[in-house]
Amino acid sequence: MSRPSALPAPAAALAGQADAMTGLLAELVRIPSVGGSPGEHAVQEHLAGWLRGQGLEVDRWPLDLDLLRASPGFPGMEAPRERAWGLVARLPGTGGGRSLMFNGHVDVVPPGDPGAWSDPPFSARVRDGRLYGRGACDMKGGLVAQLFALRALREANLRGDVLLACVVGEEDGGVGTYGLLERGWRADACVVAEPTGLDVVPANAGALTFRLHVTGRAAHAARRETGVSAVEKFWPVFSALRSLEARRNTDVDPLMRRWPLPYAIEVGMVRSGDWSSSVPGELVAEGRIGVALDEDPARARRALEESVAAACAADPWLSAHPVRVQWWGGQYAAGRLPSRDAGLLHRLTRAHAAVTGRTPARWGAPFGSDLRLLTGLGGIPTVQYGPGDIERAHGPDEFVPLAEVVTAAQTLTTLALTHCA
Repeated sequence: MSRPSALPAPAAALAGQADAMTGLLAELVRIPSVGGSPGEHAVQEHLAGWLRGQGLEVDRWPLDLDLLRASPGFPGMEAPRERAWGLVARLPGTGGGRSLMFNGHVDVVPPGDPGAWSDPPFSARVRDGRLYGRGACDMKGGLVAQLFALRALREANLRGDVLLACVVGEEDGGVGTYGLLERGWRADACVVAEPTGLDVVPANAGALTFRLHVTGRAAHAARRETGVSAVEKFWPVFSALRSLEARRNTDVDPLMRRWPLPYAIEVGMVRSGDWSSSVPGELVAEGRIGVALDEDPARARRALEESVAAACAADPWLSAHPVRVQWWGGQYAAGRLPSRDAGLLHRLTRAHAAVTGRTPARWGAPFGSDLRLLTGLGGIPTVQYGPGDIERAHGPDEFVPLAEVVTAAQTLTTLALTHCA
């Protein structure tokens, strides 16, 4: 429970704005902003209007996708996009204080089978203190908390600027955050409102997207002995990936020990064959490999390539027709808050404790996020903190607890009052 009487006035006032937060969150969830779809543009257009309506400075610009793709540090992009926009709002300070950025992504993953949902995926149904819908947890609930924190700070006369970056493309590489860094936006600290259950997350693993091309030999299924099934030849490769996964998770950083499998390797898509009565002559498998904290992504790539090569060497057919490994799509390095920037961690922890009366847990996330771009490329000390549980994201009946959205808004407001003073 929050204790508004013990909080600074701007944070305390947010306790009475729960209905307004729910209303805005419902508006955002009802916009189906699946990565690469027109919804990405529509939700940013809606947000730009809302931010201007609060009297904030708004920078909205078209991302030069061709230029960004050609940059050596480009983080990859899986969803096809013909256009995309950057959106940053600024609450200017009076001068001389530290600046703070709130970062939230507006894109969501596809809803999957609508029949698996209790209500339509973009219904924004409210039930039992929860708002349901694709993107409610990951991460429009956190974004609404940031929006209301920024609004609450307008009369606070902070010395440092407060920024809010509403970015696209986080789910498939991070083109939005990469684009705002290329545009020159920086801050002295940043909070990404990914769903952390209101715990403080100063680090996250990386994830690299790969594609495997397995060659077989097509033949009529009635004479399958004359062909070589690409599906059958994929099994030893898949088994090698599972063995590699086990080795890579034997000794992990203390921040990651809450997870049974912090650096997972998974094959999420498999396509093979073109006719049910034929021996499949090719197979394409796509997946991701987790990158450990402080690990060079090149090392993770090399580990997977060597495991695949070893599996091929042990099979007569694959040794003559080795599996081809391709790296494509999102390329998330791991990231962590540098120890020299622990002041941000302490201030956020104290802010949360002031609102809730409890000290939040600290851990590292097993998923990739824009934290690694902000800390690595931008040099901005960054932590993750937001409402909702990551286990509720990307699946049917995704939801965010509305009380956590209010608590997050109060915490972020309290943080800004101390950080930017």
